[in-house]
Amino acid sequence: MPAADIRPLKAGLREKYKQIRRTMPPDHKSALDSHIADRVTGLWQYKQCNLLLTYVSTEIEVDTREIIRRALADGKSVAVPRCIEGTRNMRFYLINSLHELTPGTFGVLEPNPQTSQPLDLFDKSLCIVPALCYDLKGFRLGYGKGYYDRFLNGYPSTAIGIAYSSCVCRKLPHGRFDRPVELIVTENYVRLISD
Repeated sequence: MPAADIRPLKAGLREKYKQIRRTMPPDHKSALDSHIADRVTGLWQYKQCNLLLTYVSTEIEVDTREIIRRALADGKSVAVPRCIEGTRNMRFYLINSLHELTPGTFGVLEPNPQTSQPLDLFDKSLCIVPALCYDLKGFRLGYGKGYYDRFLNGYPSTAIGIAYSSCVCRKLPHGRFDRPVELIVTENYVRLISD
């Protein structure tokens, strides 16, 4: 029996969780973002990493800019992704400041490959993975482009998901090659994903 097409289901879920984020009052969102940043920077995985890989947040995402500022202040190397034109792949580049970034693919702030150092080794790193929603097993509902799915398949270290607790659900549809994150961090809790 052929597998059902889960794309319409995912599209509906994406819209649902985008709407939850869009309707969040700015002051409330800011408070939740601050709690999540505190929890991330309090993790032993964060304290032990030398390198933080993270996306640069858009308006409806958990704010990563504060986490980036704290990591740089803590003396960690920070790298953010740039989408490779004409592909569904991305490459991470080291940054020293958010001021180095310019709008790139999908309007997301990205590093300039002419002035930033590309990164290919991810030893002693921690990766913060974007998602619209996570489930209790660590699987994510992304934006449907597959950039992080491709990257995570070869990523050797710990991947964590950050999300508002209103954007964590019991179970999401996922493919057999999808890699779950090891930890989910919300404003209310840290969930360790066990096998």
